[in-house]
Amino acid sequence: MDDKKLGLPSVISTGVGLIVATSCLLSLGQGAGSLGTGFIVSMIMALVINIFSALCMAELNAVMPNLTGGLAQYTLAGMGPFVTIVTMVGGYLLCQSIAGSVECAMFGNTINTAFNTGIPSSVFCIILLAALIFANLMGVDVFAKIQNVVVYGLIISLVAMGLIGIFGLGTGEEVVQQMNTAGSLSDCMSYLGLAFFLFIGCEFVIPLSPDVRNARKNIPLGMVLSLVIIAAMEILVIFGMGHYTAWSDLAGSASPHVLYGSSLLGTAGTIWMVLVSIFAVISTVNSCINFLSNMCAGMAKIDLLPSVFLKKNKRGAYYVGILMIGGIMIAVNATGLSNSSSLSFMILVAMVFWMISYIMQDINVLSFRHRFPKMPRTFKVPFGPVIPLLAIIGNAFMIWHIDGDPAVRASIFRIDGIIFIILAVYAVLWCRFRLKRPLFKPYEMHEVMAMENELYIPAHRSWKEKQKAAAGKAAAKPAGR
Repeated sequence: MDDKKLGLPSVISTGVGLIVATSCLLSLGQGAGSLGTGFIVSMIMALVINIFSALCMAELNAVMPNLTGGLAQYTLAGMGPFVTIVTMVGGYLLCQSIAGSVECAMFGNTINTAFNTGIPSSVFCIILLAALIFANLMGVDVFAKIQNVVVYGLIISLVAMGLIGIFGLGTGEEVVQQMNTAGSLSDCMSYLGLAFFLFIGCEFVIPLSPDVRNARKNIPLGMVLSLVIIAAMEILVIFGMGHYTAWSDLAGSASPHVLYGSSLLGTAGTIWMVLVSIFAVISTVNSCINFLSNMCAGMAKIDLLPSVFLKKNKRGAYYVGILMIGGIMIAVNATGLSNSSSLSFMILVAMVFWMISYIMQDINVLSFRHRFPKMPRTFKVPFGPVIPLLAIIGNAFMIWHIDGDPAVRASIFRIDGIIFIILAVYAVLWCRFRLKRPLFKPYEMHEVMAMENELYIPAHRSWKEKQKAAAGKAAAKPAGR
């Protein structure tokens, strides 16, 4: 009997739910405000790059299926422990802890903007986080139910508001303006980094593989469909915005999606878009907590994080990771750090590591094909090495264009260099004293797969202790003669 709980709709809802965050709605409005419908060209280019990377990760999942951590295991088998620690801790634990905290802050600010409650925004953030921590502690089936409700509500709402604007069915006054304000293709290219942010994160479905029915089919299909669905509904919203909101107003607004809702349907549109924002933040943070707890467990299974992250409650949830990630987000919001102007800058800093981790997965595909050419693959990216190479080039281009201001970009790279040094020192110490393994030597794939078994770590440590004891006895014999 198949006891796996999640089907394709849940895979799609997880992919869409993480990607479509409140910050993405802000980016969508800013991009459209700057280029009009020309921003769609930037979006399509970014969509293609993300689909290429998603296909590469789907092939990795087909080669090494049903792994708790997913990306961490692929990198360990492809590049060794040093690269795995740096990219996973920097690209995911750091990035998503910051991003999730910011999304919660936006939730609190949205509530106070719409209803002027007089209650500090952080109170709403903490209440939301407490509820989502509890939901994730209840297990994967509760997580999926919440995710399905809020994400499909989000999709329906954005599609509906886009169509209402396109067909002129709103109660507000329509505006007449030039729809495409991009002067050239280079203008669209300059906003490619912003457009890329609209699609990043579909790989969050990978750690769900052990709980997904027919994962080898539903994981790649779910990732690609998530990206296509997001692109379609955001394109509809851009065309709708062009009919009811001046591009210049969108570009200058701190909440362009709420501005569009108000221009489209008045007070009802404002409330509706606030509801969309709430759907977005719940789905994003819900996915974030679930993904990171699974990734921490996956890294613990391959001995890159302490084994405490493998502890489960009676519902099968990795409660240590859930409580840690949720606790970090609560602490960030309680101290007010999530409202600081520098935090948005720090998201860009962390996103560089995120994109680097994408490049590592694309390289892993090429590495596995070279090392294991005859290994059976139920899914393989077509056209040989072309798509992985294009994904590498595209992601590298995104990193270089992480911000349009050269001074800001230099600051981002400088901070990323410092973070890299800190993570590198940690990785070297962990590999030297805990793992006792070469930094860049890939693990054998069968060993990484074996680590998925809960008996691996205690058995391996027992073996290492016996080896150490035997070596000690051998060294002591000459001294006793």
